[in-house]
Parts: sequence; C-alpha cells; structure tokens
Amino acid sequence: MKQYRWGILAPGKMAAKFTAGLKLLEKAELFAVGSRDIIRAEKFAKEYGFKKFYGSYEELAVDPDVDIIYIASPHSCHYEHTMLCLRNRKAVICEKAFALNSREVEEMISEADRQNVFLMEALWPPFQPFYKKAAEILESGKTGRPVHLRGYFSFIPPYHPEDRKFNLALGGGSLLDIGIYPVIDALTFIGVPDEIKATASFAPTGSEESVSAIFRYNDGRMATIYSSFKTSIGIGCDILCEKGNMTVSRGRDMNQRLILGVHNTGNQEFVFNPPAMGYHWEAEEVMKCLDEGKTESSAVPLSFSLDLIKTLDRIRNAAGIAFPQDGNKSLKAGTVEG
Repeated sequence: MKQYRWGILAPGKMAAKFTAGLKLLEKAELFAVGSRDIIRAEKFAKEYGFKKFYGSYEELAVDPDVDIIYIASPHSCHYEHTMLCLRNRKAVICEKAFALNSREVEEMISEADRQNVFLMEALWPPFQPFYKKAAEILESGKTGRPVHLRGYFSFIPPYHPEDRKFNLALGGGSLLDIGIYPVIDALTFIGVPDEIKATASFAPTGSEESVSAIFRYNDGRMATIYSSFKTSIGIGCDILCEKGNMTVSRGRDMNQRLILGVHNTGNQEFVFNPPAMGYHWEAEEVMKCLDEGKTESSAVPLSFSLDLIKTLDRIRNAAGIAFPQDGNKSLKAGTVEG
C-alpha cells in the first residue's frame, strides 16, 4: 500500500479539521507544515504529529519529499499558493473558494495541466452521505424533478475589521465564505442558471455581509440563495420537487440530516454522523486519484469548480460586490446578470 506524504500550507482552524480527517487514513503520512510564522508551524506540527515544519510556504513547496499539499490560506491567497505548489509539481487540494474569480481559477487549471499534476477544490458536500442520499432519491424519480431550491447559510460572527470574514483584501464577505454552499446546492441539484439577480448589504469595511440571489432557468425552474453574517438561520437546503420535497441540513459539527416528504405519505428522516466531520473523504479521493494516475477528480471535476466560480462572479457582478484584486472592472449594484 503506497503512502502519501502530506503537507499543510497555512496551519489554522480549517487545517486542524482537515488534519483530523487525515489521521483516519492509513495511506496518509502527516509529513510537513508550512507557515509564515515558524513558531506557529512548529506548534501545529508537534500538536498533530507532523515530522517537519517550515517558516515559509516556499520551503514547503520545494520539499522533494512532499507528495500532496492542502492549502488553507485566506481566499485571496489561494491563487498565489496554488500556483506556487503546482509549479513545484505538488498535487494540490485547495480550500474553497478555489480563488477570488474565474480568471484566477482558469490560470490554476491551465498550470495544473501544463505541469501534469493533480488539482482539486476542497469541496465538502459531494462526499457526504446526506448529499449522496439526496442525489440517489432524485435519481430514483421518487420525488419527481426539482422545481425550486432554497439554499441558505448564515451565522453571526464577532465583528473585527481585520478578520478574514470582513477584510475586503482577503476576499472577505459571506458569499465566498459560506454563501458558496447554497450555490453548490443549486449547481448540483438543478444546474447552472440562465439568469441571476442579486443584491447585497455591506459592512463598514466595504465587504459584503449579506447577499440574496435568485437563479432563473429557461425551463421555468428557480433557486433562491441566501448567506449572511447578520442573521443566524443555520445551514440548509430545501429541494421542492414535482411529487415531494427534501430538506438537507447540517449542524456546525457537521452532523447531517435529510428529511424526505413524498406527497400523500409521511416524512422519512435520515441522520448521518460521519467521523472527523467527513473531511477524510476529500483526502481519500485525492490519494485514490493519484493511485489511478489521474490529475483530476470525477467527484469534484475542475469543470464544476469553474462553473462554481463563474456563478459566484455573476452573483458579485449583479450585487455590486468587488475585491481590490478585480482591478478596474466596474460593478454596478442591482444589475441583472444573464
């Protein structure tokens, strides 16, 4: 059994959750940690059992013994750090959002192809049992075709202007941080929308703190998307279908619930509590693909990541959400993006 030596780029809370998943996998060797702060890298390495630690991301990327690097830096750094790792021919799994905009994602995909190395966005939902169960039910035809989807994710964090959630330079705002989940729901269960309308409200830093979007499809179907740092509704998605409905939801500890209601019958409830919050399945997929000589995952294909970031761009364009890295592109709030 081949073992893969894992590196962690940017050790923080998200990296800790992912590492807990790695610990469940026999094929995963906790090998190296890279941080801009060597003390932080050393602390993380000792706490979780990594063999090496570095005080820069570059040292991690050039280590010839590292096979795979998991990137957990802020959204605004994903492009730079992914390109650094790809150019050093490391397999990469990078946290969502993959990058700030579609231009960056397209360049990341092109570089992975140029280097002939593996690249995947670290999307949690596709690997989870409640998501797979929802897809299975829809495929069975039991509920009929989805007609409308309502996706939402909101919670109220402490407001600190320099926090990545509110810092515009770091890609702050609810959309890329949590709004990405209901967008994933819509793309997965209905598809890429033909038209998007969106509006947003903004924090004092200029970052978006709440966003609502309506997706319209040419066949008459619709989806509504909501994310916010101003309300606390939790995480969920209602899939309204021709012959029944489904609600999928999860808690902050990633416990998962699916409620199925078919017209004129009672509700069925499915509950799932995966170990390590289910993060190990993402890492397992990376190693499976490498075993098979693949440079892309069929579970999270790069085409899906491109559809996702393009949809996020369209929402931002319609709602007037801009980042400094967007350059001189003019975004007008309240416009319709077709």
